[in-house]
Amino acid sequence: MIHPTAIIDPQAQIGDNVTIGPYCIIAADAVIGDDCVLKSHVVVASHTVIGRGNKIYPFASIGEDPQDKKYADEPTRLVIGDGNTIREYVTINRGTVDDEGITQVGDDNWIMAYVHIAHDCVLGNHTILANCSSLAGHVHVGDHAILGGFSKLHQFCRVGAHAFTAMDSGFQKDCPPFVMAQGNPAKPRAINFEGLKRRGFGKERIGLIKAAYRALYKSDLKLDQAMAELETMAKDSADVQLMVDFIQRSARSIIR
Repeated sequence: MIHPTAIIDPQAQIGDNVTIGPYCIIAADAVIGDDCVLKSHVVVASHTVIGRGNKIYPFASIGEDPQDKKYADEPTRLVIGDGNTIREYVTINRGTVDDEGITQVGDDNWIMAYVHIAHDCVLGNHTILANCSSLAGHVHVGDHAILGGFSKLHQFCRVGAHAFTAMDSGFQKDCPPFVMAQGNPAKPRAINFEGLKRRGFGKERIGLIKAAYRALYKSDLKLDQAMAELETMAKDSADVQLMVDFIQRSARSIIR
């Protein structure tokens, strides 16, 4: 199901039951998995691997050169998983040799119109990136995180699993797992209660996350003191351990 106006390089690999609509361009060495749908005017650049069952909407640019002045045409990559929805005018760039050389998008993500995912970003699974969210280079976004419209993340920032960023929030530091943040610069506001309930977190489990949030953000403890409290709580909660591990790995420190 390939439209006659589509331009597909002979060296591209196209899976079974793929639909490629009008005026799409698929470059050499691109790989498109089974059951994908490219609506129209989609550009897939070289060194891009797209998994199964993805739907990509018009005017998306997938796997183009990174917007990095140091980039010198190295054969870096973009790898996209399965079951993603990528809406109109989304741009996702390949990685750079200054990092691992790869930009990665996981499975079952909902990426809305005009989102930009820069070089070397790592996007987990089941995320939602609302319209015009922008990830600078080397940003990591954890599973089930939700970025509100026009959220902006500075390079090397991380957003933890199950976190939620409000519309038009700006991040220059990391947002820990489960935290709901808002503002520019972003500040913690609460834990993502509603999102956790929707994903089947029980009352006791949410209560332990809430206690960790209080120690981190609602007490008068300094960060190292709060971390000592969280490490104790983590003995009874894998979720709190996730927060501890995230904060310990933070290079830019966390929003506070």
